[in-house]
Amino acid sequence: MDRREFLAGAATGTLGTLAGCTNLLERQSTRAPPLVEDRPDAVYVPTHVEGMEMVGVKSSGRYSLALFYSFPHRFWLMDDDRTNKVEIGSEDSLHLMASVWDAETETAIPSSNASLTVEQDGGTVVRKRMWPMLSQNMGFHYGDNVALDGDGVYDATVAFGPVSVRRTGEFADAFEEQVSPSFRFEFRRDALEGQVSFEELPDRQGERDAVEPMSMDMAPTPQLPPAEEMPGTTLGTGTSGNARFVATLLDERPEGVDGDGPYLAVSPRTPYNRFPIPMMALSATLERDGETAFDGNLMSTLDPDLKYHYGAAVDGVEDGDRLTITVDSPPGVSRHEGYETTFLEMEPVEMDVSP
Repeated sequence: MDRREFLAGAATGTLGTLAGCTNLLERQSTRAPPLVEDRPDAVYVPTHVEGMEMVGVKSSGRYSLALFYSFPHRFWLMDDDRTNKVEIGSEDSLHLMASVWDAETETAIPSSNASLTVEQDGGTVVRKRMWPMLSQNMGFHYGDNVALDGDGVYDATVAFGPVSVRRTGEFADAFEEQVSPSFRFEFRRDALEGQVSFEELPDRQGERDAVEPMSMDMAPTPQLPPAEEMPGTTLGTGTSGNARFVATLLDERPEGVDGDGPYLAVSPRTPYNRFPIPMMALSATLERDGETAFDGNLMSTLDPDLKYHYGAAVDGVEDGDRLTITVDSPPGVSRHEGYETTFLEMEPVEMDVSP
């Protein structure tokens, strides 16, 4: 039996939640410790870390998709420029999560629509959109809390794609179709507690830091390259709203980019873990000797080398140019605890470049 068969079998045999409505409510309260008082307007260590279990991995063409589960937990949705907390519901059984990546380059795909359908004996139990999310231990993924209908065998189908952002390089003609992999698992009320780890962090919670990403044998960690390993010539780095920005210049535009001149790529990432931050609106201005050399939008883009970033063709960059990156709207991605207070108020990032 290979590892994939083992993991799928483990999920089939052990997935469960808690027996009895009273016990469920009591257990949920212990799975949501009180939030840190005076949380910083920055990335911070959450009150606890939850483990997760993999149901399985399915691949189709260049897509690979993994389905995971964990305890139901609170998270925050974006509403314009503020966050709204989603509490754990009394009927919630699990938090189901999907990660998607390119099967050939292991590039995370943090931009598309994902929806979930869970069926039992031919009847639909759950049908909902999966929220695009950021968590400190998993990075970008799609997920939501779900309420199942008691013990039994379920079939979960995740519909994903096509990818809506611009694709460049060898991705230019990829990810244009939708895939809908299905996973079968068994839900048991008495198994979740012993299957998924839960660790409170009383000595670190609230610190301006982050927990380490989880290592997943069958799914890549969705981290971006360090600044010094980004393709092209690094123009500079900066910080806004606790997000870190890396600007780089490629002399040759990747396939799929319209315009003339070299390619300006801006890579926003979370501090500490270098996770991509999608669903922003960015623009940039290049000033040279008091004149505007470029002023335009940066398009959300997926590239096998630059990964997820925002970019545009420019007329050129010269030594001493002033680059200003403006966040026209903050990231609309949903957040797990530790990210909900940040990436909101985002001032322009300014840097003097030396290509």
